[in-house]
Amino acid sequence: MSTALRITYDQFDVMVQAGAFSGEHRQRVELIRGEILPMSPIGAVHEVLVDRLCEWSFLHTSRTDVWIRVQNSIGFPELESVPEPDIAWVARKNYSVQRPQSHDVFLIIEVADSSLRNDLGPKSQLYAEAGVRDYWVVDANHRRVTVFRDPKYGLYQSQVVCEGDAVIQSLVYPDVRLVLTELFAATEAAS
Repeated sequence: MSTALRITYDQFDVMVQAGAFSGEHRQRVELIRGEILPMSPIGAVHEVLVDRLCEWSFLHTSRTDVWIRVQNSIGFPELESVPEPDIAWVARKNYSVQRPQSHDVFLIIEVADSSLRNDLGPKSQLYAEAGVRDYWVVDANHRRVTVFRDPKYGLYQSQVVCEGDAVIQSLVYPDVRLVLTELFAATEAAS
């Protein structure tokens, strides 16, 4: 059991507005189940994969229906959580007053190297409990993607590991396909 001080979703928002996490020594944090948790630093391969996924997302989604959010927050007030996934496809509307909620989310993608255990475990449980229908974890170290779908009872009922020359289709936009060989080709020079 954690001994960390727990805060609410609303308290976290007050802290963000007050600048509690900004300044010269800013640390990236997320609110997960009432705890402020540090985020792993981002390495070069992680950055390249996020760039590639961002470009792929912009090229293959509708500008009238989808916002592509890159390392921005999603809100799950009922779970006292404000994760910042690497990529999120959300319904296109104004989020200046309230961040996207689970019903706004079409797809969440986390790129993982040092955070793989967390992204496959606690993060997948959080997203399943929130009702995110399509969650992908890009494993930068092993060049594969785990696709989580069908959230029920706080767990994903479907978990498929895709690798090699696999092609993954989005649930909301089935014509949108991610070709893994193209995604991971971007990291060959960095390896």
